[in-house]
Amino acid sequence: MPENREYSGKIAISSRGVGYFSIENLPEDIEIPTNLLNTALHNDIVEISLLAKIEGQRRQGQVLKVLKRAKTTFVGLLEQSNGNDFMFLKPDDKRMYRDIFIHTSKANGGKKGDKVFAEITGWKDPQKSPEGRILEVLGKKGVHNVEMEAIILEKGFSPKFNTEIEQAAEKIVNEVTKKMPEEISTRRDERKITTFTIDPADAKDFDDALSFKDLGNGTYEVGIHIADVSHFVREKTTLDTESEKRGTSVYLVDRTIPMLPEILSNDACSLNPNTDRLTFSAIFILEKTGHVKERWFGKTVIHSDKRFSYEEAQDNINKKSGEFFKELTILNEIAKNLQKEKSNNGAIEFETEEVKFELDKNGKPIRVYKKERLETHKMIEEYMLLANREVAKYMYDSITKKKNGGSFIYRIHDLPDKDKISNLQIFLKALGYDLELDKDGNISAQSLNKLFKEIDGKPEESLVKTASIRSMSKAVYSTRNIGHFGLGFKFYTHFTSPIRRYPDLLVHRLLFRCINKGKIESDDFAKYQNLAEEASEKEVAAADAERASIKYKQVEYMTEHIGEIFDGTISGVSEWGIYVEEKETKAEGMVRLRDLTDDFYSLDAKNYSIVGEEKNKKFSLGDQVRVKLVSADLDAKILNYVFA
Repeated sequence: MPENREYSGKIAISSRGVGYFSIENLPEDIEIPTNLLNTALHNDIVEISLLAKIEGQRRQGQVLKVLKRAKTTFVGLLEQSNGNDFMFLKPDDKRMYRDIFIHTSKANGGKKGDKVFAEITGWKDPQKSPEGRILEVLGKKGVHNVEMEAIILEKGFSPKFNTEIEQAAEKIVNEVTKKMPEEISTRRDERKITTFTIDPADAKDFDDALSFKDLGNGTYEVGIHIADVSHFVREKTTLDTESEKRGTSVYLVDRTIPMLPEILSNDACSLNPNTDRLTFSAIFILEKTGHVKERWFGKTVIHSDKRFSYEEAQDNINKKSGEFFKELTILNEIAKNLQKEKSNNGAIEFETEEVKFELDKNGKPIRVYKKERLETHKMIEEYMLLANREVAKYMYDSITKKKNGGSFIYRIHDLPDKDKISNLQIFLKALGYDLELDKDGNISAQSLNKLFKEIDGKPEESLVKTASIRSMSKAVYSTRNIGHFGLGFKFYTHFTSPIRRYPDLLVHRLLFRCINKGKIESDDFAKYQNLAEEASEKEVAAADAERASIKYKQVEYMTEHIGEIFDGTISGVSEWGIYVEEKETKAEGMVRLRDLTDDFYSLDAKNYSIVGEEKNKKFSLGDQVRVKLVSADLDAKILNYVFA
């Protein structure tokens, strides 16, 4: 490879302010020291050149120029400089390695100690800090609402809709309401068929409903009815542009930031009970085994008879009485058979524990508990998977039959990277488990499911599942169908949640066009691939926001429990400490090696252990330990433990 060859692409920045740049066919990322980043920030598109190779050292490079900024806005704490004319922002994002200088004339009323939302207005000299201005003063740090808004803004989402968007939503709702009788006459009428929704008890929007009809002879008509968002959010309108920009709804511990204004998401598009609603449906004739005899896709009108919570529906199934218990029971039996078939076809049975919070009136966490996963959760999931799978197969077949092809958006999940799987195998070996790979070093769903059965109910279960998930490829949206490894499906898409996911809205439009023999242009391919990639990025940002809000509340909850002793599992080891996940709250903290005073400890990276040099005492991944919480830093979201 010639020296100083130039490359362009995305750069990643670590929390230490070091850049990493991936070049195809090179086994290791190029490292770019902070002083050679040339103002590049995390996820920027940059042009780099390689530095001369030094034997025995990692290959390094330098950024020649920034081609495109990934983001220019940051949330952080405002601090006063030594002079009176300038303040500086210390960003919450640890990958932002420079403070942002803000002239007092651009502070927008912000004062020292305020949490603010700011943007970089200029940064030409990499030896100096960027200059910026404050867009919004959020309030004092540590206040619940301030911290939640900070997370939303930091991840690139807007907590509010502007007046123009709200008015556009109101206008389209009024238009659709006026033309409702006329619209209903063009649709398949499902209003007299037993229909209900099943959602979390605190849900505000209901984007899917199930209908059920016993056809006799062991066959059943099951309808999966999805809010017809595409009838309200039309292409090339301001509402569509806003939905595309947001990409997804965001779920924090205490709130939802919807993709659509509330008049749509919580009202006109929500499948509320005892109300006629416009839907896009996947209707199946099923045998009790789950075998699909017939399928139909199209626009419908429904009238939901009942709004169930998961708990209410489960209670009716358990006690064999109550509203629609017969329908629920048969639907549940079919769903179990669908689940069994999915597992037999190679689906990975990933089920990880989630925590929820009970907050007081000020947003302070007063209880942390694990979310219970009921049969009704799995039941609804199976019917959504069925609809998504069958829509994807229908569209794939339709496009394949056309001479000119066409575009569609699939939900794909690639095979895991062999190196990551090899590392997972070594990690599991250190815990005492064998992960079977084929002769080519590939993993199968069967070998993973076998592992998950072995660890079921054991203390290290969560640790092993988390490590396994991290070794997998990420599921993404794409116009190129390669199947879904995790689900064991050859065809898969997202059709079932257009209220909260923009790709589902695109899927509705493309499916409707296909059903009505409309042309899906093959030259739309690049447009839809770009939309798919943007949606995948937004999905990651939304998941990061959710995790950040959970982490913040875990640490906030634990600040009231300093000095107490907890049971935990060792979840990670490094040269500076031992990570421990507390059993009930799943709050992770660190026991620092410098606090282990009975010996001199060092990292045994090969065996994922910390070992004492004199007494040979060992702390390994998955070990059950008792720890005492000694401090909690809410700003840094860090917990410090010592062994009890």
